[in-house]
Amino acid sequence: MISILCPVLARPQNARPLVDSIRSNTTVPHEIIFLCTEGDLEQIKACDECEVPVWFIGEPAGKGNYAKKINAGFSRTSMPFVFTAADDVTFTPGWDTAILAEAERTGAGMVGSQDEANPLVKRGKHSTHSLFRRSYIDEVGGTFFDGPGIVYHEKYAHQWIDTEAVKAAMDRGEWAFARRSVVRHHHPFYDKTVRIDPTYKKALGDASHDSMLYRERVGRWTRERRAA
Repeated sequence: MISILCPVLARPQNARPLVDSIRSNTTVPHEIIFLCTEGDLEQIKACDECEVPVWFIGEPAGKGNYAKKINAGFSRTSMPFVFTAADDVTFTPGWDTAILAEAERTGAGMVGSQDEANPLVKRGKHSTHSLFRRSYIDEVGGTFFDGPGIVYHEKYAHQWIDTEAVKAAMDRGEWAFARRSVVRHHHPFYDKTVRIDPTYKKALGDASHDSMLYRERVGRWTRERRAA
């Protein structure tokens, strides 16, 4: 029922705890997919040892790596729901039934989980890790302009992809938030036991580029919706 997509990069130590967390706390039919970068050998080995599918995108880990991996994973799966995970989250009991119940109750194409970290997420106004209904992505896509089949816009370096997806879903009437679906995000901005490693540094890289790109895209989105 849920394809759990897990883009990973250079954090092999996180692979096993992530899979154990999913397996221990997920009761609905699901599949776990690791999305790796070719040449990231220690990471690939750690993922292989978890005995779940390991897929690759055929390019270096440059800008848009997370979004490209999610989009590739979506295109190669077929379950009716896709969850956009990461290797720095912990799934908790009932996360799956709670988020599916909210999807069923609202019919929303995008349902946010509670990460107990980001202030906007804790207030139910945003989501960093989300459930997407396949039919929603197949029909209109998850971004402002990229169209069907695309979950996240790939031109952001890393940040703002979820902001655009949430804004697009809200404006389309396709957004919901599952407060009881807790998928804890252990990001160093919010969890001081986690250190900023090279993968986080890469993700946090050119924040100004992503901010400017979002402002440009959301401005165009707003103008076009008003004109329509």
